[in-house]
Parts: sequence; structure tokens; C-alpha cells
Amino acid sequence: MATRDPYTVLGVSKSASAADIKSAFRKLAKKYHPDANKDDPKAKERFAEANTAYELLSDKEKKAQFDRGEIDADGNPRFAGFDPRAAGGMGGGRGPRGFSFRTGQGGAEFDASDVFADILGAFGAGRRGGAGFGADPTGGTASASAVPELKAEAAISLEDLASGNKIRVSLPDGRTLDVNVPAGSRSGTELRLKGQGSPNPMTGKPGDVRLTVKVAPHPRFKVDGDDLRLDQPVPLADAVLGGKVRVRTLTGQADIAVPKGTSGGKTLRLKGKGLPKRGNEHGDLLVTLNIQLPDPVDPELIALMEKLREKA
Repeated sequence: MATRDPYTVLGVSKSASAADIKSAFRKLAKKYHPDANKDDPKAKERFAEANTAYELLSDKEKKAQFDRGEIDADGNPRFAGFDPRAAGGMGGGRGPRGFSFRTGQGGAEFDASDVFADILGAFGAGRRGGAGFGADPTGGTASASAVPELKAEAAISLEDLASGNKIRVSLPDGRTLDVNVPAGSRSGTELRLKGQGSPNPMTGKPGDVRLTVKVAPHPRFKVDGDDLRLDQPVPLADAVLGGKVRVRTLTGQADIAVPKGTSGGKTLRLKGKGLPKRGNEHGDLLVTLNIQLPDPVDPELIALMEKLREKA
């Protein structure tokens, strides 16, 4: 069965920009992705067809060759009297995408591996330093069976981080996952979920999901490594005479002892009331005391302060 015109497949005109082509492909890929259409065998065909069309039109050189009639919709060179898909002939043939196609001595060569990097990038695989699909750190090219990797952000509140609650993460391919963020995770921590990514378009093997943890800002607490910091108002009487003040923690409330004659700005430490660390340990809660005057100010308090100032 002949491959359809790539412009028709993606639903774009020949004058479409690269951005328009990519946008059209992303919509089709999301609509016909195998994960979202497990009971529809035709969806897999449409997904593969969209891949083929995008593979050709996203490459400026191959797009120009197709527009000039030099290659067909499969990316095969067009030679008079020669069908590269037929058996025999000048030798060679078109293997799986990501491998080279040769027409013989001095003939044309086609390598789709770099094009597949763009396709997989639509699902979050992306490129690393300009390397193509399957590229390894040494600059070589790995096999075409390399599996795409999805990247996403795992936003978590301080309360969920402290209690160990699972969070829901949205992936670039439209799926959601409920994820358990390990104790000791902080903003910037990377988590890898094996086999939870999108399937490789060529092999069907699922890739991984790489999550970057981002701890959401909190209106009361500030993160300081494993510790939390909290500003706490303290009545003047408790600061002068000493007493207990109830403070809020991430998991409830706790009483903190205020020493007699405490000055404003003093920081007290509540052990184990900070963020969870690995090994069932926790950081501390650092409470900075802010002396709070009564409102309205008692006339007797004013008179007492005036006497103290006269003695100073």
C-alpha cells in the first residue's frame, strides 16, 4: 500500500512553517498514541503514518527533495525505472527507520535517526546537546531500539512532602501518574520511573519517566536545607515573664517554651519538626520570636515603660 502524501497526513499546506508542521504532528500523535487507543488497532497505523510524514517534512532538505519530486513519501529516491521497495534491482533497501538506505555504489543514502529525535522530542525525550535519537555521550549513535524518555515536573507541597502522601503528576503525553516522592527529596531531586514512559514507535517497548521534584513555596514556612523556619508572634508578657507558646508545625501543633526575658528576634529550635530525611530522621523547626504588644496598649504599660526609660 502506497504511503499517503505527508502534507495530507498532517493536514498542512506546502507553505506551512516548521512550527505549524510540528504542531500538527503533536496533535495527531496525542490523538492516536497507542497508550490512549489500546483497543483501536487503526490508531497505531495512523500514529505510524503521522511519524513517517513528520519524519520527512520536519527535515528541510528532505522536504525540499520531496517538493521537487526527488524522493517519494517514504523518503525513497525516485529513479527512472527503479523502485527501491521492489526486491532485487540495484541492491539495498529501506530497513527500519533509524537505519541507512543505500542504492548501491555511489548511490543516495538516507539516515532517519536524527529525524526520530525530533519525533520523540514531542513526547518529552528531547535532544541533549544537539545529539540525535539514540546518541550516546561519546558522540556515537546507539541502536534504533533505544527507548524514549519522558520528562516532567513533580510539584509537591511541604505538607505532602512531610507526610509522605502520593502526588499526581501530569505527563507530556497526556497521562497522569500517582507518585510516591521518597523521604529526603528536595527541589531539584530527580526521580526515575522505570517502564512508565511512552512506547518506542519502532519496538513498542516502554521507556522511563524522569521527574524533577519542585517543592512549592509555603505561606508560613521557609525551607533551610532539612530545617524549616517560622516567624512566631509572642505576647510581651510571655517574653518578659516567660511562658509557653503554641506554634504550628507541618503535621500539627507543638508548644515551645519561651525563656524569661526573651528579646525579639531570638530563634528557638524544635527538634525533629522539620523536613523528613532519609533513614526516618527529620530536620528541625527554627522558630524566630517576634514580640507582640497588646492592642490597644494598656495605659499602665505605658506608665511602666516611661518609668523604665527614666531609669535608663
